[in-house]
Amino acid sequence: MFKPTGLRVALLAASVAGAGALGTVPAFAGGTLKLGLSQDAGSWDPIDTFLVAWAAVSTNIYDGLTYRGPDMQLVPGLALSWEELDDGKRLRFKLRQGVKFHNGEPFNAEAVKFTFERLLGEEGAKGPQRSNYIVIEKVEVVDDYTVDFQLKAPDPVLLTKLAGYGAMIVPPQYIKEKGEDYFNTHPVGTGPFKFVTYEPKVAINLEAFAEHWGGAPKLDKVEYHFISEPSTAVAELQTGSVDIVIPPIIPVAMIPTIAADAKLDVVSIPGPTVDALRFNTQSGITKDVRVRKALIMAVDRDTIIKSILAGQAEPIASFQGRLSFGYDPDLKPVPFDPEGAQKLLKEAGVASGAKVQIDVRANDATMGEVAQAVAAYLSAVGVEATVKPYELNVLLNDIIPPGKTGEMFQQKWGGWTFDFDNTAYSMYHSGEKWNPYEKDPEMDKLLESQRNITDRAKREAILKEVGKYAADHALEMELYNSNAIFGVNKRVKGFDAPPDNRLRLTNVTVE
Repeated sequence: MFKPTGLRVALLAASVAGAGALGTVPAFAGGTLKLGLSQDAGSWDPIDTFLVAWAAVSTNIYDGLTYRGPDMQLVPGLALSWEELDDGKRLRFKLRQGVKFHNGEPFNAEAVKFTFERLLGEEGAKGPQRSNYIVIEKVEVVDDYTVDFQLKAPDPVLLTKLAGYGAMIVPPQYIKEKGEDYFNTHPVGTGPFKFVTYEPKVAINLEAFAEHWGGAPKLDKVEYHFISEPSTAVAELQTGSVDIVIPPIIPVAMIPTIAADAKLDVVSIPGPTVDALRFNTQSGITKDVRVRKALIMAVDRDTIIKSILAGQAEPIASFQGRLSFGYDPDLKPVPFDPEGAQKLLKEAGVASGAKVQIDVRANDATMGEVAQAVAAYLSAVGVEATVKPYELNVLLNDIIPPGKTGEMFQQKWGGWTFDFDNTAYSMYHSGEKWNPYEKDPEMDKLLESQRNITDRAKREAILKEVGKYAADHALEMELYNSNAIFGVNKRVKGFDAPPDNRLRLTNVTVE
């Protein structure tokens, strides 16, 4: 929806009535909706996280300048329109007037300027989102409701990035008065629901914001309950304690249980989520690329998908799915070849009985089964694998970033921009949080070269090259691109499952 250089993008909200979440809706008290979520984000500040659990909640607390709904189309959010100037190195946004934050503070150009200076400054440097926006050199206020983004270079994905995570607009005065720590646990935005209470690792509760610029939500309350145990989540769905269970809690093995309940629906849709077992390329036997390739060859991923995932996924050849820009249909998964694996292991001097450790998320029951299957396949070629589960936040904060993993470790990634850059830069560029082991100048050069190219064909070719380079160097054992599986009580009406789990609940009701 972004027009060529110099042409104004007149995307008025009135013209996207079919977008649902952003169309004006009448005030309507639709009761309380209760959702089961696998994880507490810990902080509700947009710049502190990359977690899907954060987005599932905060899509309702915050607005961005742009918005992308379940249909994947980019439409106006807090910006009514935007214009590309100076050969793509300046973006001018016209902002909505009369919008207020939940605390009554006015939304204006100064709030946009504050949001991005904070994101690109010292506070943003503490979190994982800053690198997605470093193309922004500065934000200039033109008038109260016009703002210019001066860019270091054109960024073909920036408008999509502005629809999520770190780019959500925050209230300057509230943060200055209350402080960063308070804001982490008492979020304020301009979204259709406002924060009420938060009990860490238990629940976060919201209520309708009647003054939302898009119209009051139909619900009057929303409760998110943090439920890490899949069987508990399904039991609470069956008893009506929660109305929707958000992915990735529900393991494939429990789909028949939900489907058999006349009160419930299973909603399974293709999504961006990919799973891999990434390699420690700096120590242990996986330091040798031949060993990494052998371990990949030793595992029958097609059988794992059929037997454990009941076909609710497809194999991948790079760390992205078909919905991702940069996906290469010509790059094929490594075939199952245990004999070839043994030959490579022998060539690398790996003796039978060599050990590897596979680190996984303790709350991911499906991956627990998959990892055990992987261990069995590795044992068949003489490599003894142990599976070590970690509490999710421990694995993501204390084990992976500082490079304290075993030889293999689980990485699940949503690729929320549906653009391979978002995944590949985070996974492969030197110094990134999710790349604790690799420092590869050639890969860095590839990743950096595509970030400023607006020619889609040229950029796509580079992203395909990135995928092939990662596969050639066996940086991970690519597993599968899984469907997003929701459990939904039939009393929920108006629910439209989004591929990226960012559930905007404006038009949802419960009977």
